[in-house]
Amino acid sequence: MDRLDELRIFVGVAECGSFVGAARQLSMSPPAVTRGVAALEERLGLPLFARTTRAVRLTDKGEQFVGTARRLLQDFEAAQQEITGESGAPAGLLTISASVTFGRYVLAPIVSEFLEAHKNVDVSMLLVERLVDLVDEGVDIAVRIAHLSDSSLIARRVGEVQRMLVASPAYLSERGLPELPSELARHDVIAFTGLLQNRAWRYQEQSRDRKIELSPRLEVTDAATAITAAQSGRGITGVYSYMVHEALAAGHLQPVLSAFASDPVPVHLIRPQSRFVSPQVRAFMDFAVPRLSAALNTIGAEVDAHSS
Repeated sequence: MDRLDELRIFVGVAECGSFVGAARQLSMSPPAVTRGVAALEERLGLPLFARTTRAVRLTDKGEQFVGTARRLLQDFEAAQQEITGESGAPAGLLTISASVTFGRYVLAPIVSEFLEAHKNVDVSMLLVERLVDLVDEGVDIAVRIAHLSDSSLIARRVGEVQRMLVASPAYLSERGLPELPSELARHDVIAFTGLLQNRAWRYQEQSRDRKIELSPRLEVTDAATAITAAQSGRGITGVYSYMVHEALAAGHLQPVLSAFASDPVPVHLIRPQSRFVSPQVRAFMDFAVPRLSAALNTIGAEVDAHSS
């Protein structure tokens, strides 16, 4: 059994959560799967799985290694396709990560179009409100809404989004429209923790970056929940423009303190550096970049129209 087979077995057991399931998936006997994992663990000098009579789970070191193992297998497959001249046809699994809200509102329709255009590609979407480690978690492509500092990633900018404050017309009619950031202290604030970090709202005043500490009446980890609460008149919340452009157009929400908006935040598609780029990764990057750019430009124009 060669080392690539050991990696395939290790990843198979990790994904199936059992040696029997991996054996079935890989068309191997359970003893062969057990021997493959044992050989890899002996080579590395550490256990990759914690085994009980009821379950098999990755150890901490196994969790660290599984993403690297997936990447090595993907790189080998891409290299093999390139050398045999089979790299032109996208096929196989593509793993894409984004935040829950961006995935729902912006990315999902583009992924659906991509699947329609590429019948031999399957997509796994990892939608989470946290920073994903692409290599460790086996992610091929991710959407990153931030100023990038990690030089180990390949990035293509697709546009930008605006941080903004919004509230329902009913709430603002009852409590008044704040004209200065300092007036937020007398308002009810709904904090989406992914954007209102450390309970501080950052804004610009006279071309200088400033921030104001807030005391939220409601704090949630999900943007959609914060937006729903704002629409029902519970207070003012901070969001990204792509999250609320439809609610603004429908009149369910309206911008607050637009004159103090901070600089837009860039949006990138990123992928790990790799000598070999799989056909499905290359195909999705080429497919998604212009569509994401068009979608973000449209959202930006709609939001600007309601903020002026």
